[in-house]
Order: sequence, then structure tokens, then C-alpha cells
Amino acid sequence: MADTAQPTVTPPSPPSGGPPRRYVGRIALALGLVATGVVLLVTIGVRNPAAPAAAPPVQPALAIPEQRPQPGAEAPRAGLAAPVDRPQVSDRVELDAWAARVADKTHVPSRVLAAYGRAEMWMQRQKPTCHLSWATLAGIGRVETERAGFDLTAIRADGRLATPVVGPPLDGSPGVPAVHDSDGGKLDGDKSWDHLIGPMQFLPSTWKKHQERANGDGGTPDPQNIDDAAFTAARFLCSGGDDLGTPSGWWRAILFYNQAVSYGQDVFSAADAYAEASVAP
Repeated sequence: MADTAQPTVTPPSPPSGGPPRRYVGRIALALGLVATGVVLLVTIGVRNPAAPAAAPPVQPALAIPEQRPQPGAEAPRAGLAAPVDRPQVSDRVELDAWAARVADKTHVPSRVLAAYGRAEMWMQRQKPTCHLSWATLAGIGRVETERAGFDLTAIRADGRLATPVVGPPLDGSPGVPAVHDSDGGKLDGDKSWDHLIGPMQFLPSTWKKHQERANGDGGTPDPQNIDDAAFTAARFLCSGGDDLGTPSGWWRAILFYNQAVSYGQDVFSAADAYAEASVAP
């Protein structure tokens, strides 16, 4: 009868100072896979277009030399002209390219410039005798931004401000005019006093009179949308029939927007500086 008992084999002891030889290859393979995974992760993170892009560096604001012309003495220069409006064809590509070019020179956000440029385009077609330049709208935006203390870079892709801008109540306190509520609190949330609203700082009564939707979709104009606000400001400035390409016409329109001469001088300084920068080589 054959012996069926299996002999007991004692495995050799591993060499001292390290793992068994058969594990060394496995460890090396694992380390290689880990290294490859790290390389792929970094490469995909860099090249994957769906990965979040780093925010572009914020450019410092353009230096604005102070100018103090007297009303009617001179008008600010016109900036680099926005594209010609084509009613039956989309002009989005041309407008965005123009805005990117001007943004690089003026340090105004391109999304904001697109709103100013569109307003110029539309007014050139609707009221060509007004000769409104986007630079004047940019000057107003600069002054209102500084006075109200809000940031025009915080604008969503649809043009609406990330945080609505509503000024303090115009309640007749020292240095503040008294303007009683004109909209039942619908636009500014106050049923007692009016507040200046939106990036172009309109009185609710002025907004209601001149408001216009900028994209032509039939929606309700929104004072907190930079496109609607810029176009409405353009309509307001051109509503008096003045030629803003002339000193007298420009000053009448600006003092219609805000009666303070110092305000007009601040807008003049910013508008002229933006216009000069936009056409610089």
C-alpha cells in the first residue's frame, strides 16, 4: 500500500533585512502604478477643459487724471467705436471681440464693456443724432461705482449683479435730498423713501420712465442688470435731443443725469481717460 501522507516541507526562512523576493516585484509594480496615477491626475487636471479655470488676475484700475472743465467748455473724446449694429444678424462675436480689446486697454471688465458697447450700438441706430459714446457710460459707471461702493466685477454671465445695489434712503437727512417713495417699494424695498438703484444708480421714477430691455427678449427691464441699466442710461442721456458729440450737448445731458457740476467733471475725467486709452496703440 502506497504511503499517502504528504511530507511536511518547511519553507525556507526569508533573508534577514527585507521582504521575501517574490514580494519585491509586487511592491515595485504597485509603486509604479501609484506614480503613473499621480502623473495622469496632474495631466488631466491641467488639460481637461472641464476643470475649473484659474481666475484671471485683477488688473488695477486705470489712472484717471483729474480734469475740471466748465460746463459747455468741451466734451470728452469718443472712445474706440463699438461695432455697427446689424438688426437681422447676431453681432455677439464682434461685440465680444471689441469688448476684450477695450478691456485690455482700459481695465474695465469686458462683460461690463459689452453692455456699454451694446448701448452705443443700439443708440447709433435708434437715435444717430445723439452721438453717444460708450466712454460716457463707462465714466458714469466709474463715478457711481466709487460713490456707492460696489464692485462691477461681480456680474453674472446673464448681466445681473451678484448682489443687488440699493443706495441709502433719500430721506432728507443732512446732505441727502428728500425723495418720497415713487414705486411702492417695488424696486428699492422702501415704501417711504426712494433709493438709487442698480449699477447706474437710477431713481425709481427715472427708471420707470426710460427703462428698456437690452436683449430684446420681451422680458421686464431689470435695473440690477448691467445690460438693461446701460441701455436705459443711454436712452435717458439721449432723451433731450442733444448732440453729445458737442460740448454744449454733452454737458446738458450729463447735468440732466445729475445736476452737480462736480459730478459732470468727474464723469468727464473718466470718460476722456477711457476714450484715450481705448485708441492707444
